[in-house]
Parts: sequence; structure tokens; C-alpha cells
Amino acid sequence: MLEPFLEFWSLSDPNVVWVLSGAVLLGSSTGVIGSFLFFRKHSLIGDALAHAALPGVMSAFILFQSRDPLVILGGAVVSSFIGFFFIDYMNKHTKIKEDSALAIVLSLFFAIGIFELTYIQKLDIAAKSGLDKILFGQAAALVRADVIVLGIAGLLSLAIVVLFYDKLRLITLDRQFARAIGMNVLFYDLLLTFAVVLSVVIGLQIFGVVLMAAALLFPVAAGRYWSDSLPWILALCGIIGATSGAVSANISYLAPQMPTGPWMVIILSLIFLLSLCFAPHRGVISRYLKNRRRNQRINDENLLRSFYVIGERRNDFVRAIAPEQILSVRNMSGWILHESIRRMQRKRMIEHDNFHYRLTTKGLREAEKITRYHRLWELYLTRQANVAPNMVHDSAEDVEHLLTPELEQRISQELGNPQNDPHGRTIPNHQLVAGEQSR
Repeated sequence: MLEPFLEFWSLSDPNVVWVLSGAVLLGSSTGVIGSFLFFRKHSLIGDALAHAALPGVMSAFILFQSRDPLVILGGAVVSSFIGFFFIDYMNKHTKIKEDSALAIVLSLFFAIGIFELTYIQKLDIAAKSGLDKILFGQAAALVRADVIVLGIAGLLSLAIVVLFYDKLRLITLDRQFARAIGMNVLFYDLLLTFAVVLSVVIGLQIFGVVLMAAALLFPVAAGRYWSDSLPWILALCGIIGATSGAVSANISYLAPQMPTGPWMVIILSLIFLLSLCFAPHRGVISRYLKNRRRNQRINDENLLRSFYVIGERRNDFVRAIAPEQILSVRNMSGWILHESIRRMQRKRMIEHDNFHYRLTTKGLREAEKITRYHRLWELYLTRQANVAPNMVHDSAEDVEHLLTPELEQRISQELGNPQNDPHGRTIPNHQLVAGEQSR
């Protein structure tokens, strides 16, 4: 296995160079172009255009009886554009919704292409051999002439993105603003469509008609998890697409029975799953940990406020409290209560006293702060929003965990530095109470 691997990366075999170049170029260009479709919420149009290209390829072969790359490319481009205009017409001039229009064009053009392919198989033409591979792709059949045409088309589509990036970004992310400033939106729509058609058409030989949508969507679906910046997402999509192309070409070389196109889809799927799980801010694991930390903080703050409420009722913040007393004023499970108590002990906010617990000075200060937030927000709702006092508790239960010292100060000043909440309870000042407690 090691010897074929090294042989592949030595690039001594011209066929390896053609396949590797084609796969890398295709992966990078489709990844970049597919990003614009993704953000315009036209993700499936690439799939429809790929299927729409099939009758064009077959018609070009029937007319010229040649598999010259330029002939195939020309037929695919014309057919894909016809499919695009059908979709666009139905969207703008009929009551057919976009998803239905895509399904109609995809099914109709694919059926016509299959009819033509069946017809070609009955013709006595030597060049027809292998024409059916366009359905699922056949990167191993790439030759120098194919790669040259593929390279020109791929570079042209990337050049369109580079040269007209600002305009394409604007019509993708804010079409209303683009129209408002007088931009020729239709022209740039057609320019982007031309780049999409080029990417789709050059991908047919490797991905085939059936898998083309994956090449357009998987890179941006993965890249979206790593960044919010469009330039960075485009760069990531290009890298992801190129990497999948290089790896899949290598796998196909080591296992000749394995086609490159499906391997590219598998590699792209793996990259997407890794991004979905492990991306630092949007990944599933990251979000789970973030939510877990937030819920723990809320439970801890609720626990501290429960200690404060009990101490306030007894007018004694020093005497230790049994866990059962906490559960009598706070709706939480015993397991969550004990987990929260352990965390507060580690932070030295609660101390243990013969199976009972009490707030430390540090814990009392924090409990004071949360209680102050809660009661200030209750008063704010009753005074500023005319909410009845008996209706403000639940909202304050949520907002007390979101307020910051700056917001607390602004609310307190707006309310005239009040001393009591709507229920007549004292709005605590955590610095004074902590100072009194320490004395």
C-alpha cells in the first residue's frame, strides 16, 4: 500500500497528474461557486442544472458524433442555460413555487437525456463507448485535453468570483440594497448563473449528473461552521473542495475499482460531519458544552438566591440550611441541587456544616447581586411596562441571569435608586449586606 501511495504522489504517471489536477480544480471551483447558491437559498439549483445538462451532452454527441471536450461542454452549457431559464420563467410568471419548478426541470431534462442516451446506445458509433459514465462520473477517463478544457472553465468561473466579488456578494446577501443603489442585478444574476453552469458542467465528468449537487453544497455546509466571514468561508470551501479532490484521487489510484466522484462525496461528507461535531463555536459538541455551562450557571445562581431568600425570611444569613429547605423554595431535582452545591463549595461560596450549608461572605455577595437584579427587574416591569406585580416573577427569573452591572446601574438610576420591589421587599445592596455580615 505504501509503494502505490508514494508512486501516486511522485506524479510520475501522466494519468495521475490529469486526474489529480482535474479533481483538485473541480473541487475548489465548485466549493466556491456553491457558496453563493447556499447563501441565496438556491442550493438545489445546482442539482437541477446538472440534470438539465444531460440532454445537451447527448444532443451534442448525436449532432457531431464526437466526444471532444469542447463539443460536450458546449452542449452541456446550452442545455443547462435552457433549464435555468425554464426555472426562472416559472418562478416569475407562474404560480409554481421554486422547489416545484426545480423538480419539473430536473425530471423533464433528465428523462429526455435518458431517452437520447438509450437512442445513442443503439447507434453503430465507436465513440459512444463510455458515454453513459456521465451519469455517475468517471475521473479515471480524464485525459490531457479534458483537463485543459476543465481547467479553463474552472479558472474562468473562479475569475468571475474574484473580479466581481463585491457585486456578487451584494446580490447574494442584500438584493434589495443592490437594487436601491441602481446595480444591474439581472446582469450579475446571469453572470453568477454562468459561473454556476460552468462549475456544474466541468463536474459532470468526475461527479456525474447524480452526485453533482454534493460537490456544490457539502463544502459550504462544512465551511459555514468555521466562520461568519464570507471571504473566509469562500477560502475554506475552496480548500475543502481541493482537499477532497486530492484525497479521493489518491484513494481511486490505490483502489482502481473505486470511482473518484463517489469518493469525493464521501470525503466531503466526512469533513462536513467533523465540522458539524467539532467546529469551535457552532459545532454540536461546542454548543452542548456552552449550553451545559450556561445551565450550570443558572442553577448555581438560583441556588444562591434560594439561600438568600431563606436567610432573609429568618433574618439570619449565618445559620446553616438543610438541603430540604432549599428544595422547599426552589423547584429543582435533588441531583441538580447537590451538583450545584459541590460547584459552589469549590468556588468557596458555600461552606459545609454538619450536613447543612451556609453562604460564605463571597457567596452572600453573589446572592445579593442576583436578588438585586431580580427585584429591580420586577420593579422595572411594573413601573415602565405596567405589568401587574403578580405577573413579573417569571420574567425576572429569566432576566436576572442576563443583566450586567452596567444594565443594573442604568435600571436603578432610571427607577430613582429604589429601596423596595413591587412586593414591598427590600432591594438589597450586596456591598452593604456583605459588609454587615462580615462584621
